[in-house]
Amino acid sequence: MGKNRMETFSDGVLAIIITIMVLEMKVPHGADLAALRPLLPVFFSYVLSFIYLGIYWNNHHHMLHVTEHVSGAILWANLHLLFWLSLFPFVTGWMGENHFAAMPTALYGMVLLMAAVAYWILQQAIIARHGRESLLARAVGRDLKGKLSPLFYVIAISAAFFATWVSQALFVLVAALWLVPDRRIERVLAGGK
Repeated sequence: MGKNRMETFSDGVLAIIITIMVLEMKVPHGADLAALRPLLPVFFSYVLSFIYLGIYWNNHHHMLHVTEHVSGAILWANLHLLFWLSLFPFVTGWMGENHFAAMPTALYGMVLLMAAVAYWILQQAIIARHGRESLLARAVGRDLKGKLSPLFYVIAISAAFFATWVSQALFVLVAALWLVPDRRIERVLAGGK
């Protein structure tokens, strides 16, 4: 099967997720800058989630660029990833509205963890379909960032119950790790290792 429908559907779902997140930010009733102060946690959680969704979209795009065709397993793995990403508006809003309280922060970390696991499953399904010598398999290699991210999420989930600032710092750290452009696929396409 071709990959175009899966790409188009995924792009549409991600666009809707981002739209829902921004619509969840409520306009303040005051007309001065002080009216924005209570919205800062909501805005920070939105920015963080927007960056995460951008990272997922970017990496998903790169991964599908080296994917020649899809199977039923790949389609289901992709839907699994989209399910976890679709929960971003809920956990983003809950965490921001409650000023990074323990339970919303832990649930935010859980959704990040499950999205990372779902992305790994999708990646493995594509590698299984295209073989261990495929461009994607060669590009992924040891995947240090892919292994560190879930570990940091687990620590962040635990930390949410005694120091939510540690959780927030770990969420930002993982985003920063992935915000640095990951050129593995581009290198493999250019003939490098």
